[in-house]
Amino acid sequence: MTVGILVITHGRIGEEMLEQASTTLGVCPLDTEALSIFPEFDIDEMNLMARVICLRINSGDGVLVLTDMYGSTPSNIAQRLLDLPNVEVVTGINMPMLIRIMNYAALSLQELREKAVSGGHDGIMVCQQEPTRITHQC
Repeated sequence: MTVGILVITHGRIGEEMLEQASTTLGVCPLDTEALSIFPEFDIDEMNLMARVICLRINSGDGVLVLTDMYGSTPSNIAQRLLDLPNVEVVTGINMPMLIRIMNYAALSLQELREKAVSGGHDGIMVCQQEPTRITHQC
């Protein structure tokens, strides 16, 4: 058994991220699903749908729920899932976070939660232009 991954985001961001992570790795080693939230959707229906997905993808090892922005509607939906058994929520999803999770698919729910946080954090970098080197040939 493995941990299930539910990605709840604004629009289709989560769907695209899951697709790209699977393409990058050549496989999706975890049971994953995305829930896309649009402004015109009924929030109560989305809360129910998120619960149904969590129950469906929980094979016994739990579900890690990833969402895009803390305090937003997708994040609020995710936080309402915390009353389910073996559910953890991490906000601020990015590609390094998702790739890190998929590379450590055999870990426990709590270990994957920590990999998600470290992968997301470590994947944020400030890029600077390298200084130009002048070389002289004799």
